[in-house]
Amino acid sequence: MKTVYLDCRELAIGFDAARRLADRAAEGVLDEPLLLSWYDRDRDLEAPGHVNECHAGCETPGYVDYAANRGGQLRVDVDGGRFVFCYRPLAEFADAG
Repeated sequence: MKTVYLDCRELAIGFDAARRLADRAAEGVLDEPLLLSWYDRDRDLEAPGHVNECHAGCETPGYVDYAANRGGQLRVDVDGGRFVFCYRPLAEFADAG
């Protein structure tokens, strides 16, 4: 999975702003990006919920593995893992059905 790194530490942004930036970055890389999973270290939240529970001690976080197994092609890492968003192209998702 390709990774784009964004450093916004000087801006002190929160989750919503990080998501908007990640969405914009994904639009520059993928055709119609679809968000598959995300992680918010500040609030210790992830989506889908509880995907990290079965990955305790694993090198790959559950939210990344979840996306990778569903065609994820892009991970946007904001502020060194503070926020992480994983995407796949919508067109490929629609064609897979």
